Amino acid sequence: MTRADERLLRRHSAEIVDRLPSPVVVAELGSGSGKKARWILEALSRRQRTIYCPIEISASALARTRAELGELEFVSIVGFEKEYLEGLQAVVGAREDGGRLLVLFLGSSIGNFDRGPGIEFLRQVRRQLESGDTLLLSTDLEKGVEQLIAAYDDPLGVTAAFNRNLLARINRELGGDFVLERFRHHVRYDVAERRIEMHLRSTVAQEVRVRAANLEVSFRKDETIWTENCHKYNLNEVAEMAERSGFECGAQWVDAEWPFAQSLFAVR
Repeated sequence: MTRADERLLRRHSAEIVDRLPSPVVVAELGSGSGKKARWILEALSRRQRTIYCPIEISASALARTRAELGELEFVSIVGFEKEYLEGLQAVVGAREDGGRLLVLFLGSSIGNFDRGPGIEFLRQVRRQLESGDTLLLSTDLEKGVEQLIAAYDDPLGVTAAFNRNLLARINRELGGDFVLERFRHHVRYDVAERRIEMHLRSTVAQEVRVRAANLEVSFRKDETIWTENCHKYNLNEVAEMAERSGFECGAQWVDAEWPFAQSLFAVR
């Protein structure tokens, strides 16, 4: 999925940028290291000086963004250590009169929302934008169940390590005493909801404490912690999401190797 996201941005960044007004400020919701935004920023920097506003709740992620993108010519990085909507509000509040904004929401992060709350989140983004602003939304598309399970339960254990890292962070940041080896990565696909569910399954009956929350939890053997949802979409549904949230879907780009889409939403 990550590779498909990056492939689309690499191959189609010039086409995406050609559809944007000039000049435009770029804000990214949940930027991570900023690696995916690079392709858009490089294409924009060929026609204008660009301000890039990564929005992250993690100061270390913003530091990685500056390390990843700091050498880009004609790109200035102004980071916001805030949650999505609060950070976007800060970017909007600092815009110059008549300035246009491109919001990036990549990595199919919209798929972590249930469908109804996802539409509401997009509506809240739309309320902060003006005519001429745009949103580039990435979505993982529907595909065979076996293909999906294999992607989220990969043989190298990359996703499993990512999933268990949640427990490591609880131990480190909240004083938990999870024993990571007593939990196994477990993936399910809900056909009705069209979503992958990631769980951590307790391999034994056990008790766990989280000191910062004054919390003690008992787990039965095979009981799970439901850690993440990853909803899947079709192209028509993505266009309908735009309409329902106050945007217009002006263009879509689909990866040929792994069904995945970048969709450019414009404020109506």
